[in-house]
Amino acid sequence: MGFVVRSVKLAPGCGVVVIDDASTDTTARAAQAAGATVLPLSLQLGAWGATQTGIRYALRHGYQIAVTMDADGQHDASQIGALLEPILAERAEVVIGACPERASRARRIAWSYFRLLTGLGLEDITSGFRAYNHKAMQMLASAEASLLDYQDVGVLLILKRNGLRIAEIPVFMQARALGGSRVFSSWLVVSKYMLQTSLLCIARVGRYYGLSKPPSLAEPDS
Repeated sequence: MGFVVRSVKLAPGCGVVVIDDASTDTTARAAQAAGATVLPLSLQLGAWGATQTGIRYALRHGYQIAVTMDADGQHDASQIGALLEPILAERAEVVIGACPERASRARRIAWSYFRLLTGLGLEDITSGFRAYNHKAMQMLASAEASLLDYQDVGVLLILKRNGLRIAEIPVFMQARALGGSRVFSSWLVVSKYMLQTSLLCIARVGRYYGLSKPPSLAEPDS
């Protein structure tokens, strides 16, 4: 964790926030020692719950763009600038760092299936290395975007169904320094992921954004 925080801090103008999802190891201490702001969660919310916490924090503190990345060393912080460029040039509201070459057979099958089901013309649907502009952040901080067990496809559906432009740029991803994939760890887990995410795709998730948006989460501090 410490080396990931230090690498992000080298990027100009980047504040670093680590969401401690009720960890029981030394994650929080290592992140703080490396200079990150650590937000400890009192109960485990999972990958998307933790990510949404970070997005809500960014909105409250007036950030206009949020970049999400994994803490396992897979994502290269030196590519953050390239990730931001389409947003700064107003060509996209959301940018995904795509590395389809990393995909296992199970992952490729899942991607092909969800492209067919959702119409998402994306090469790397499950990449967590993403940049969101302010409009996308507000959308993803809403109650409509809460409680997504698997954040990748559900989040993209909400964004796509509300007219946001999603771009991909090719990035290099390193082998994980720590841990493994939560979703693609076994065929049983993949089957559960496929079933639950299929239900999200078939449901009208993302079509009612704005009816339940909590405005207080989108207001920066005065």
